[in-house]
Amino acid sequence: MSTVNVEAVHFTADQQLVDFINVKVDKLNKFFDNIVNTDVILKVEKKESFENKIVEIKMNVPGKELFAKKTGDSFESATDECVEALRRQVKKYKERK
Repeated sequence: MSTVNVEAVHFTADQQLVDFINVKVDKLNKFFDNIVNTDVILKVEKKESFENKIVEIKMNVPGKELFAKKTGDSFESATDECVEALRRQVKKYKERK
């Protein structure tokens, strides 16, 4: 079980969102159980635009740093896309090992 740090830039993420992110990121442990730690950064860009929620996830695994950045109309949808992108990266990383 790795540590997940969630940081919201210029706003406070509610506990429900933080829990959602933790659950999603924890699912990556099923694919690879050697994750060192994960940093999640939440940002809101251009408040007037619709797809303005940005999620960046940086995941440290032994010898490598995996990264995904997605934009969506909600933090949940952007998180889903990030986790899916990281799942593919973890799979490739494991195949190379």
